[in-house]
Parts: sequence; structure tokens; C-alpha cells
Amino acid sequence: MTRHAAQRGADGPSIPDKLYFRIGEVARLCDVETYVLRFWETEFPQLKPNKGGTGQRLYRKRDVEMALRIKRLLHDEGYTIAGARQVFSSETRDSAPRPREPELTPSRDGAARDAMPRLERVRLELRDILQMLSNAPGHAARREHKTRRAGESTKDTGPTLFGI
Repeated sequence: MTRHAAQRGADGPSIPDKLYFRIGEVARLCDVETYVLRFWETEFPQLKPNKGGTGQRLYRKRDVEMALRIKRLLHDEGYTIAGARQVFSSETRDSAPRPREPELTPSRDGAARDAMPRLERVRLELRDILQMLSNAPGHAARREHKTRRAGESTKDTGPTLFGI
């Protein structure tokens, strides 16, 4: 057992309470060579240490934790690099907030809208919003000004958002 391995507890090494760590310190904490950390940076976008004015890598505590996690996945749990990448991407996917179903306000045909497919409901809601905006004060004057400038007719053709 190496000296570094003896200093670690059962859960891994204790990370000192510092703002930044140099690559040599992180290599000692992870019990890997510095070139391994540099390689992991190219393979795992989650591991992105800052670089100081001299170009030296400055790892934050979360970077050190990420390096330890990568080491645990690769060395202890036997993942390949691609497999470890997949673990991180699935965790990101699982923790990302899922879009909520939009709440529909009761309208002239609210019951019928609930039975429609989601895309159709969104299309109808957009049509309603467009109609409200078209009836807003000052809208006709802005539209008339734009069409005169373009040399077009000032006839109001109504809402035309995406063929709605």
C-alpha cells in the first residue's frame, strides 16, 4: 500500500479546505500521475480546471471531487472511459428538470382542448395569443406603418403565424 493510499479513509482521501489546488496536489490526492489528469480533461468535459496567468492548472474542490469520481469509476468499478462518460451523461439527463405539461386556462372550448393532442393544443393556444396581440391597441397602426414602408397594400389579412 502506498503512502497516499494509507492516508485515505474508506471513502477516499479527505480534500483540504482550499480554494484552488495545483495539478501536483490533485495527482497526489487521486494517486495518479499528472499526465493522467491532463488526459481525463480531454475525455471528460465535466473536468475543467481554471488556468492561472502562467497557464498552470488550478483545480477547484469540485474539480478534485470530479477527478476522484472519475478514478473510482475507471479503476475501482471497472468502467471504460466511454462507459464512465455515459454514467455522467445519464446522471445529467436524469437530474435535468423535465418540461411540465402547460396548464391550459378554460376557454370557449376548454373541454374539447383537453382531449386534443398536445401539439394541437399548443397550436390553438398560440392562435389565441396571436389574436389577442392583433387586437391590442396600436397593433394596427404599427402593421400599417410597416406595410406602407415596404410598398405593400395596407389591407389587414389577419394572423398568419406559421399558417395558423
